[in-house]
Amino acid sequence: MIENFKLYSQYYNLLYYDKDYPAEAAYIIELIQEYFPNAQNIIELGCGTGKHASVFAENGFSVLGIELSEDMLNIARQNENTRLRFQKANISNFKVDQKFEIALSLFHVISYLTDNSSLIRTFQLVHESLCDGGLFIFDVWHTPAVVSQVPEERIKKLSNDQIQIIRRATPSIFSEENIVEVNYDIEVSSLKDQTQLSFKEIHPMRHFCKNEIDLLAYSTGFEILKSEEFLTKNVPSNLTWGVAYVLKKN
Repeated sequence: MIENFKLYSQYYNLLYYDKDYPAEAAYIIELIQEYFPNAQNIIELGCGTGKHASVFAENGFSVLGIELSEDMLNIARQNENTRLRFQKANISNFKVDQKFEIALSLFHVISYLTDNSSLIRTFQLVHESLCDGGLFIFDVWHTPAVVSQVPEERIKKLSNDQIQIIRRATPSIFSEENIVEVNYDIEVSSLKDQTQLSFKEIHPMRHFCKNEIDLLAYSTGFEILKSEEFLTKNVPSNLTWGVAYVLKKN
């Protein structure tokens, strides 16, 4: 799954320049303070280029980011310090030598786990890596929104002083599997010498309803403490694409 990001990671931060990492981190910190106020250690699964992890470290947490993409890790490791470190591993097959109070997986990373074995194994590993009463906080695509709104083709254009990116996202829907396969066509143009690079990627995304997460949590030793629309805290509905879950290790 993460290998899809090999080329994508070179342009990742530009593609999501408008993503409000500080606001999202503040939202997560508020959840931590509500359910585990003395937490100090975080493990983040699928940390990407380390944007969220850096904000958590700046707020006093010790953070270990888990990421398989070497390209993304090269970016993330530029900000390593005593509170912030990174490890190359698949989130369905990682090993750590300590217990954490908080496990995070943000920006729909769990939705990339499209087969049940990887999904269950990831939750089991998270359970093993948490201390007693530890929290697992993550967000996923929400089935009611996907079914009612139906994903459609979208085009995103953006640039900085060096490159321009045009990204076309075309969805393929696999209803029986609760998967939306997002097909990306990406064109990158140099603004200095007009050279161009084009590449394609396929990102299969699984969407979940609350009953699925409840069953998954129960079968892997967790209980659901909260589910809500990510960031807004609204009650999830068929207009809610991203739902945040707070799970507690039993």
